[in-house]
Amino acid sequence: MEILWFLLALCMLAAVVGPLMLRRRGGIRQVAPGSPDAADPDTYGFARQEELDVRMPGPDQDLLDVLDVVQATQSWKAASQLLAGTPAESEVRWQRVQAFAGAASLELARQPGTGGAWLRAWRAEAPKDAGAAAVHAEFLVQQAWRTGTVGTDDFRIILEEARTVCGEAALLAPGDPVPYLVELAVARGLGYSHEQFDQLWAKIIDRAPAHMGAHIAALHFWCEKWHGSREEAERFATAAAARAPRGSLLAALPLFAVYEHLPEVNLVQGFYRGAVVTKAVEGALFAVHAARADDPMLAHVRHLLVLFLVRMERWSEAMHQLVHIDGHVGALPWTQNPDPAAEYTVYRALAVAGYEANGGSPATLPH
Repeated sequence: MEILWFLLALCMLAAVVGPLMLRRRGGIRQVAPGSPDAADPDTYGFARQEELDVRMPGPDQDLLDVLDVVQATQSWKAASQLLAGTPAESEVRWQRVQAFAGAASLELARQPGTGGAWLRAWRAEAPKDAGAAAVHAEFLVQQAWRTGTVGTDDFRIILEEARTVCGEAALLAPGDPVPYLVELAVARGLGYSHEQFDQLWAKIIDRAPAHMGAHIAALHFWCEKWHGSREEAERFATAAAARAPRGSLLAALPLFAVYEHLPEVNLVQGFYRGAVVTKAVEGALFAVHAARADDPMLAHVRHLLVLFLVRMERWSEAMHQLVHIDGHVGALPWTQNPDPAAEYTVYRALAVAGYEANGGSPATLPH
């Protein structure tokens, strides 16, 4: 009996590790980072693992400059000015609110009791600042998910407070969808009914109907592991993609739905070459090609494409995405890992190995 249990465990381990490490066609193999045969990121102009920025999916120099000022001086005024100058309905505003909240949350984790004092001062000294209220609400959401356990009293208390602050932020800026976007995470954590969620979603659609970040956040609610099902998530994603305006990245939303429902243990050979995955990947690639080069959500789609293209062994296409996103790893799927940079680096190394095994080189890689 012990042997049977051992064999079963061995099969399960192979099923988990196999899809991640992929089949090494053409002699593809991983080697130790110090080996002469290891892929050198410098060869392709890629950043080394320790240089990867885990805070954002792509570059936003204005945000980085302001974050540096805020954290160095512990003054909130530069953050307030940046958000005030960022259009309310833009994807960038949502990303900047998340970044400021994340910075304060990390500061507090590193310096309990004193970290993130600039955010507390911002709220106290500028109570009518809509940006401050939005960042505070997002900060509470991140604190709940970072420090609490779903379903516990502490978790719910923090999210209830976040919901209250979302309401304050919405009153301060009636046309701003961001307070309602923050509330999407509250809805997921507190378990809104479908009717309650639909009412919240209607407020977002009225203000920013093609907001990609909002759709990704809403998709989480409809997933099987939260308050919906695989079918409901697929239906939500497909409907959004179908009504997406030309050039919108919403055409890539079905790929996010597929990602949210990936099997933990893949026992189906060729799963990543199946019709469902292939269709979603092709839709995402179409969206990427049609999108504006400066679309702030473009990096999010490219990051997710890297995971799928590597698992599908479409090496050249994976490398094409990597040259556009390398340097930043603050996006799905990497942020699901405790060490996003390490996870990203593994997939990047696999893409390089597969690309070179099929005749590719830095000289043949377009930038």
